[in-house]
Amino acid sequence: MTTAQYDVLGIGNAIFDILVKTDDAFLAAHGMSKGAMALIDEARASAVYQAMGPATEISGGSAANTIVGVADFGARAAYIGKVKNDQIGNLYTHDIRAAKVAFDTPPAASGPATGCSYILVTPDGERTMNTYLGAAQDLTPADIDEAKIAASKIVYLEGYLWDPKSAKEAFVKAAKIAHDNGRMVALTLSDAFCVGRYRAEFLDLMRGRTVDLIFANEAELTSLYETQDFDKALTQLRDDATLGVVTRSEKGCVVATRDSVTPVPAFPVSQVVDTTGAGDLFAAGFLFGLVRGFTHEEAGRLGALAAAEVIQHIGARPQTSLKVLAQQHGLSV
Repeated sequence: MTTAQYDVLGIGNAIFDILVKTDDAFLAAHGMSKGAMALIDEARASAVYQAMGPATEISGGSAANTIVGVADFGARAAYIGKVKNDQIGNLYTHDIRAAKVAFDTPPAASGPATGCSYILVTPDGERTMNTYLGAAQDLTPADIDEAKIAASKIVYLEGYLWDPKSAKEAFVKAAKIAHDNGRMVALTLSDAFCVGRYRAEFLDLMRGRTVDLIFANEAELTSLYETQDFDKALTQLRDDATLGVVTRSEKGCVVATRDSVTPVPAFPVSQVVDTTGAGDLFAAGFLFGLVRGFTHEEAGRLGALAAAEVIQHIGARPQTSLKVLAQQHGLSV
């Protein structure tokens, strides 16, 4: 086995986030499904942007948010994702490298602009995403750095990658390289609507052991198994996945294996401002705990801590050092 150079390597859609506070009436007026992620074209992206109020702009993307969180805990992190060689793409590259994440995917010289997600945050903190994939959808198997994959303890993939065909092929290639080198492969299901599009394929990935660790929230899990009965869905997950982690908002999370179910409480928060990135940062804490050899309960607590930090401000990246927060709460890192 190659000596590990990285603790966690993420592969995902490299997306620049444009966040704005709004209300339910705006969502309704523009035909948006509250709390969901919709894929949009460039024309729709322009129309949404024009209609939005003042925005906060920051580099994002589900797996990228997770990997930035992993690095913030103090782990060695890397990322693979496609941007274009344009102004936003250059900002994206700067941001992720400034977060101490290795990012060397060559930018596209032509084709669609760097991807953007227009995120509408309502007063209850719920986020509704309208995503223009742009250059992100041009991630191909050729962008998969075999040496980096082989040298990463955990390879983390986002379900959103299953939308573009070439990215799907890159995903499968990365998983095979990881397993050929004795590494763990993790997948986040990303979004209940994403699960609805690819339910059978996600189940095949789990049952065929293409992925070892599954992250899901309650809505994604029940969508996966087409039931509103959480306990029934969890039982099925335990049959299908080697390790499953299901977040349940204020109820915390459960860590499930074939032999056990470990509940972990949520960290209390003073106010939910924006849920963007909650699942991404939870995954960051849990993955960090795994690579540090923590118990599932301890890893779950780190995940809960990171999620609590990110939902108390606008944006999907931590604003307070996760390493310091963990130390303050007795979670030695």
